[in-house]
Amino acid sequence: MSRIRLLSPRLANQIAAGEVVERPASVVKEVLENSLDAGATRVEIEVEAGGSKLIRIRDNGVGMAPEDLPLALARHATSKIESLEDLERVGSLGFRGEALASIGSVARLTLTSNASEHGSEGSCAACEGREMDVQLRPAPHPRGTTVEVRDLFFNTPARRKFLRTEKTEFNHLEEVVKRLALSRFDVAFSLRHNGRALHNLKPGVGQAERQRRVATICGPAFMEQALYIETDLPQYKLWGWVGLPTFSRSQADLQYFFVNGRIIRDRLVAHAVKQAYRDVLYHGRHPAFVLYLELDPAQVDVNVHPTKHEVRFRDGRGVHNFIFSSLHRALADVRPGAAAPAAAPVTTVDGLAVDTATGEISQQPGLSWGAPAAARPGGGFGGYRASAGPAPGQAGEQLRDYGRLQGLPEVASDEAPPPLGYALAQLQGVYILAENSAGLVLVDMHAAHERITYERLKSARASEGIRSQPLLVPRPVAVSQREVQVAAEHAELFRGLGMVVDVAGEESLVIRQIPVSLRDSDVEQLLRDVLADLIEFGSSDRIESHLDEILSTMACHGSVRANRRLTIPEMNALLRDMEETERAGQCNHGRPTWTQLSLEELDKLFLRGR
Repeated sequence: MSRIRLLSPRLANQIAAGEVVERPASVVKEVLENSLDAGATRVEIEVEAGGSKLIRIRDNGVGMAPEDLPLALARHATSKIESLEDLERVGSLGFRGEALASIGSVARLTLTSNASEHGSEGSCAACEGREMDVQLRPAPHPRGTTVEVRDLFFNTPARRKFLRTEKTEFNHLEEVVKRLALSRFDVAFSLRHNGRALHNLKPGVGQAERQRRVATICGPAFMEQALYIETDLPQYKLWGWVGLPTFSRSQADLQYFFVNGRIIRDRLVAHAVKQAYRDVLYHGRHPAFVLYLELDPAQVDVNVHPTKHEVRFRDGRGVHNFIFSSLHRALADVRPGAAAPAAAPVTTVDGLAVDTATGEISQQPGLSWGAPAAARPGGGFGGYRASAGPAPGQAGEQLRDYGRLQGLPEVASDEAPPPLGYALAQLQGVYILAENSAGLVLVDMHAAHERITYERLKSARASEGIRSQPLLVPRPVAVSQREVQVAAEHAELFRGLGMVVDVAGEESLVIRQIPVSLRDSDVEQLLRDVLADLIEFGSSDRIESHLDEILSTMACHGSVRANRRLTIPEMNALLRDMEETERAGQCNHGRPTWTQLSLEELDKLFLRGR
């Protein structure tokens, strides 16, 4: 090897650019973050050829004085931190001072800014892929800053070859704008591509304005089938929108998570969300959400990744448990209740809703969701001890006659029916037809009873504890020293789940007792998986997940089967149990248990009113 020597400033900047500037979208991200940090309330983005030819971003932030422009183009020059203490409590999106220098080393960069409250006398600095020998010149400009980037990678053709098609590069760039627009509802964003206006997002901090922006970016179908949540503790706050389990995606492409306004993709967060949806999401599907976590900046380290997409929490286990419990509780409360706005028209194929605009497939949801219904006297569907429900209050005389034929008592016509209404009939031994105030309710009786039985089995296990049994021959397991340490630290956790794991040596554990339900499972591999989760996330639900899978199977076999004829009282008892059961909108496998057809939809089917 040759002797050590210093790199030239140009080469050092281009190496740094390899970390910061991957594609045009990277440039937009860095510049927009600077605009937001500068206090901008309006940002205009104009690009050509997917951003490879031109990126121009103008903001109305505080701007920069003429003497600051050369420093803005220098490496490791920033106005956002001064000391190590500042780095430990970063409240801005950018802080390293490398972005503009890195961009300028691989493109033709022009920076125009004005910090004056009045007047339009600004200054301009430019560089073209060489050492930052910047010359200033006067340039008219209102208060704020404009960054113009032309011919990205013009001097590094090898890197330019890695760019994709114009459409692909623009899609990445547009996604960056969407993410930042979701992070700052108080800022107006506009985006033009090749002279065509694509987005013009107005600012707003009220709930209605926020929902309008989320609907614009994520699609109206998401907002129509999403829950708004807000959990506030002294150390954490979580708020935002989570999609109903019946609104799921084939890919994890509609997941936005922000920490103190910074979008991140974090394994710990993803694990907590996955755990929360485990009991209600169809296998192979992904939840949709737009969530915001707020906490003390000193409790999160944002300086762990060059692109700042990843963070490290000081109390990872606490954050994980807070996110999981908040989402788990919100999803558990989703059951038939107050009516929500009708969903957008969709095409249905084999029970799946197809968005005709995007081709995205989701499970067909019920249209009425809300707070749990009040508990009602009488037994549940499992024992068939409920009294017959009254006939639908809104029915006509013929429907009343039908009700009397079925042995149902009459009630006053102004009495409001419960959320799922009252049973009318059974179709093909599979579906229950009921009438509520909105129209017709269709219930998959096996799927609904499966969820009811499953939740009761889980409640019984929670109240009675997990039955376990000692192994006749204790099973040794060879592990690492770190795994031995983690197993010892979480011995009580294992005991609470019916599993006794003792330390047998520096790199050896021994399983002495397991839950009865897991006697036919690969408990050694299960132990390794649990330890891996505990090391990475500080918690694990693998044992509970295996136990729940067994209960789910038991519930499936113990639920009412298809082609079994039910009486009207039995059907009504099932409807009332659904209204009182957590997660009653989906069966154990994540499929919907019921759906609603409104009177308007029925009228359209029969061309009424035309």
